[in-house]
Amino acid sequence: MAEVQIRNAVATDIQTIMGFDHSTTSDYVWQFDLQHGEDQVGAIFREIRLPRSINVRYPKTITNLADEWNRQSGMIVAIVEKGVCGYLRLTDNIVPETSWITDLVVSPVFRRKGIGKSLILAAQTWAAERQKSRIIIEMSAKNHPAIKLVQKMGYEFCGYNDNYYATNDVALFFGRVLRS
Repeated sequence: MAEVQIRNAVATDIQTIMGFDHSTTSDYVWQFDLQHGEDQVGAIFREIRLPRSINVRYPKTITNLADEWNRQSGMIVAIVEKGVCGYLRLTDNIVPETSWITDLVVSPVFRRKGIGKSLILAAQTWAAERQKSRIIIEMSAKNHPAIKLVQKMGYEFCGYNDNYYATNDVALFFGRVLRS
């Protein structure tokens, strides 16, 4: 595969990005179980293998990208052979001293080729240049490929939000310290 180039997104990238298949397939999910005790509440997540692969719909409205792409603090794209093949959106306005990755999408033909990792590494650099001490990425509990990617990159589970997305999916949050 050709070299991956990362750059800031421009308006002309949006139509290409909106044309990506944002869904993925998964053989596993993180099953969520909320347990209530007398004076305590506990949340347990278990990675479970599904009896068959499922198609995981993207939990956000893709058509909103055209209106929202420049409202985030940052949006970067990956380019291979002069074509946009992935993107990542970040914001700095959710948690103090933290950059938050809200979207990470790679076109299906370029998945499992290091594009997502390249985008995340670029996001870490972007955050560090802005003096952020931590970076967090959100994703659906059904998006097993993304979960495995960020875990492999040293991100740790740091929270969840039930019914976070319009699809009512559970959002998982994984974080990584950039500097102490």
